[in-house]
Amino acid sequence: MPHTEERNKLPHDFLKSLGFPTITVHQTFTHFDFTLPGRRVLVIGPMGSGKTEFSARVWRDAAIAQKKSDVIRELTSTNGVDRRKVFFVRSEIDGARFKEYPVDALAYRNGYIRCGEYIASIRDSFGLEQVLADYPDVGTFIIDEASFFDERIAYVVRNHSLERGLLFIFPTLILNFRRDIFNSTARLMLDIATDVIPLTAYCEHPDCMKDAFYTYRYYQVNGQECPALYFDPLIIVGGDTQKDDSLYPNYCSRCDEHHYLPAKEYTFFHLKPLGERASRGEVAPLKEELQALKNNIPASALYKHMQERYGGKADAEIYMNALKPECIAEKALMYLFFEQNMIPEDLLVRLVYEFDLDRNYMTKVLSDNLRPVSFDQPLLSVID
Repeated sequence: MPHTEERNKLPHDFLKSLGFPTITVHQTFTHFDFTLPGRRVLVIGPMGSGKTEFSARVWRDAAIAQKKSDVIRELTSTNGVDRRKVFFVRSEIDGARFKEYPVDALAYRNGYIRCGEYIASIRDSFGLEQVLADYPDVGTFIIDEASFFDERIAYVVRNHSLERGLLFIFPTLILNFRRDIFNSTARLMLDIATDVIPLTAYCEHPDCMKDAFYTYRYYQVNGQECPALYFDPLIIVGGDTQKDDSLYPNYCSRCDEHHYLPAKEYTFFHLKPLGERASRGEVAPLKEELQALKNNIPASALYKHMQERYGGKADAEIYMNALKPECIAEKALMYLFFEQNMIPEDLLVRLVYEFDLDRNYMTKVLSDNLRPVSFDQPLLSVID
């Protein structure tokens, strides 16, 4: 039996014996296999890596496969469902993307495919169950950005795939802009997956051609790139168009070197301890930091941390640009409220009014992150 190195060399020797020049032969990019029942396929990668375009390829492959004979139908069907019939599911909160396309479009950055009636927008796993019930003969469901849904969706998917032989494809972010597992739903999707297809993109830094595995979030303020702080809200719903906006971010793919993520240590060394003290009734230190973040950034612990941590770096300017976007105090407070559950809602509302924080911005972001709060209460009722 030849060694591994010798086995790897055999195809090249064979091609050379046929008169081909010495070349590198890569694995064939095959058409999608609809014959295997019960698969749960994760298609992962940073924004811009082609996850949704992969879904469009599956759709086109299905259209070709449906033209085959009854012999093929027997191979692709289980329990009365045919996996060549494909349905596309997206999240309701993702409605701001691709507004220029038709409502039935499976849209990606370089085009779209019309899905007709085989497309739906849902809010949660209960919505998916309704779609599954409404289309009992469909065998393949592509669920875009599954990490945006509740955790229960992982078990809905697993049960239907095991019991009915359905095939599920999930083009989704597994890592968020912090390079952490996106959320508990993403973790469960990894647990139930039978296949993982990783995609990469070029690093979108203008001076780099490395593979990018990460999604980078930044704001563009007066034409300057401003990296998102670590405690930036987990979900900020918006379109895919480039924005020069202090409140709504842009995204791109970046490699390790050019994925800037300032204030991670500040979040754990300063911000979370302030939240813990506030949860025990010591609100004054948190108020002091919020006051500085709102009105005098150079007086904040955040500014001091940034200067100490990044001031001596060659790319210090890009890190310090992270302090230029608006609503840093709002973001810090929301992080403690809906991600860390350290701040009760009544204290959140009280602090919002006390420091005159941007209620419109906070209302939208809290809603996007499924923790809606009403700030319409009379002022006297929230400030003692």
